[in-house]
Amino acid sequence: MTAPAPRSSPLALTVLALLHYKPLHPYGVQRLIKDWGKEQVVNVSQRASLYRTIERLNGAGLIAVRETGRDQQYPERTVYEITDAGRETARAWLEEMLSAPKQEFPEFPAALSNLLLLAPEEMADVLERRADALTEKLDGMEAAMAAEAEQGLPRITRLETEYLRAVTAAELEWVRAVVEGLRAGALSWSKEQLDALAEGSAQQ
Repeated sequence: MTAPAPRSSPLALTVLALLHYKPLHPYGVQRLIKDWGKEQVVNVSQRASLYRTIERLNGAGLIAVRETGRDQQYPERTVYEITDAGRETARAWLEEMLSAPKQEFPEFPAALSNLLLLAPEEMADVLERRADALTEKLDGMEAAMAAEAEQGLPRITRLETEYLRAVTAAELEWVRAVVEGLRAGALSWSKEQLDALAEGSAQQ
């Protein structure tokens, strides 16, 4: 009996998409994710998560075992291929992910919601360090995009990098503006103001 289809995830979609390209064993999937630069948008730092995803997709009938082989480099490796149900599911997941924004909970906004644990000077210092890291990240993206363009790759292969670059550039601009406001004193508060706000909220 086929298990219910697993919930969509970036990794599950990517596995189905790569198997749509050709049958692969798990190591081949992981290698292509890295070779094609998809590790920017899919977390494959832990191989166990990839194997669990493949097991779920296989159990749900979205992929199937094509063959199990042995060679000197890999004592035993299972090659998987996508099924018709997997193709339909991948298309449905892709359309949903592209068309419907989801409520996600990344770390940075959560940290921003608790910034009042820091003093203004401390806040400016840590955000300045983030700005430095974003600048370095942005430089790396632009170098990668330039290299891809020189290789003559079509723009469709670079869209995720374009998006990440745009988001990173926008975040960097915003963080720098906040740091500037903190350094200039334009963004400030007092303990008395915060206590009054908290007391007012508690009385409502």
